[in-house]
Amino acid sequence: MDEASFEILSFSTLSGYKLSYRHFHSVGITKGTIVFIHGIQSHGGWYESSCKKFAQAGYRVLFLDRRGSGLNDVSRGDSPSFRTLLDDLKGFLQYQREEIAGATPLILGAISWGGKIAFGLEIRMANLVDGFILMAPGFCPKVHPAFKERLFIALGSLFTPRKLFNIPLNDPELFTANPVAQKFLKEDPLALRKATARFLLDSVRLDFYLIIFRTKISKPILLVIAGQDKIIDNGKTIAFVKRFASGSLIIKDYPKAHHTFEFEPEPQLHIEEIIEWLQVQFKN
Repeated sequence: MDEASFEILSFSTLSGYKLSYRHFHSVGITKGTIVFIHGIQSHGGWYESSCKKFAQAGYRVLFLDRRGSGLNDVSRGDSPSFRTLLDDLKGFLQYQREEIAGATPLILGAISWGGKIAFGLEIRMANLVDGFILMAPGFCPKVHPAFKERLFIALGSLFTPRKLFNIPLNDPELFTANPVAQKFLKEDPLALRKATARFLLDSVRLDFYLIIFRTKISKPILLVIAGQDKIIDNGKTIAFVKRFASGSLIIKDYPKAHHTFEFEPEPQLHIEEIIEWLQVQFKN
């Protein structure tokens, strides 16, 4: 099978912010488009290996770096509000809808904190995508800033909204038990280690938005759970997703896996099972 290639492109939002994304070209006949969004600290560069495998299986893959994260160095660690992030993704998905013109399915893959953006957008504007892949989604985290830090963040959001605070995920062991990957995470220059007070407070506001305006999602959902996850509460996460799902919900639990599947010693299994789910749900 030919090696999938990718290029780095940019998309201009309505606000004028340019978002970088990696475009992995599908090998052979295109079966569908997968748009991936990442977690609070990560970026598309963490996931190039799996994206290439999806592309080799016939899927056009677009991995979008969130504003202020990854390749996007303007206003690093900042966003005016969670609604801005929802609108960024909305514009990108609408653009992709026009590109494919309904010829093939459009799937949203949301990793960790990105799960909140995925479901938030479904509340804000439903039916932009044909299905969801949720990988260790960050609806119900175990890790939070200390109480004193939360107080400073709240005060900062009022008086110094762009003041930066540590994201409480700077220990690589939270993500993986793989020593090589831990070294990569520790040294990664694109990882987001700090975020502004208003970004962090709006992450909490987004939690309430999801609870208060919860909607039913009839599109197929694949929920991928890591049994050794130190960041996400799996039981609460499964219950949370079930409250949204009104259509097909498939849960894949990998008991030995850690939070970031990409860094598992043998990550191929979950990729193969995601591809199988895509083929069954969308008749490829």
